[in-house]
Amino acid sequence: MTKAIHLLSPILLAAAMLLGAGTVQAEQADRQKPMNVEADSLRFDDAKQTSQFTGNVVVTQGTLTMRADRMDVRQDAAGEQFGVAHGTKSKRAFFRQKRDGVDEYIEGEALTLEYDSKAAEMRLIGNAEMRRYVGSKLSDETSGQRIVYRTDTEVFTVDGSPQGGGRVRATISPRNTGEQAAPAKTPAPAGQSLRGSTTLTEPRQ
Repeated sequence: MTKAIHLLSPILLAAAMLLGAGTVQAEQADRQKPMNVEADSLRFDDAKQTSQFTGNVVVTQGTLTMRADRMDVRQDAAGEQFGVAHGTKSKRAFFRQKRDGVDEYIEGEALTLEYDSKAAEMRLIGNAEMRRYVGSKLSDETSGQRIVYRTDTEVFTVDGSPQGGGRVRATISPRNTGEQAAPAKTPAPAGQSLRGSTTLTEPRQ
């Protein structure tokens, strides 16, 4: 039986770490909106300040949606927050969020999603993909065995997998396609593309 949990109870505030800092230049208003978690079951350890949501986990807060088979959340003594969303081989963990100020959305999928508020990183591990949509149109995408995304700088690095020869894949659409031929009367500012690290990383063994 699915349980809907409205995260205003102090007992469940540890789960807010996955969303509280915002990811990928997220819609800033999301932080001020109520957070809701639905799952088949919940186990909370007050002494350790950990929460474990299991079974068809769905997290929503404003424009942000996360889905996973299981989600583990903890908070340390300094208030730093860490979370791990687990998927399966047939259904990876997933997140989607609107970027601030533009009609663009970021999606990510991986077997495991790790969020570290102290390092300001989102780590996508195992069959990882990230995509950027302009409206409903896919604009950019990248994939690899591991993607590390710095949420404060919008810089990401991608590692390939040994099984694929250490290769990574990326598709980047040209900017402003067709706008010169038919310029808009009041052109809107284009959002920034995702930026890859200038240093290629060696494939992880």
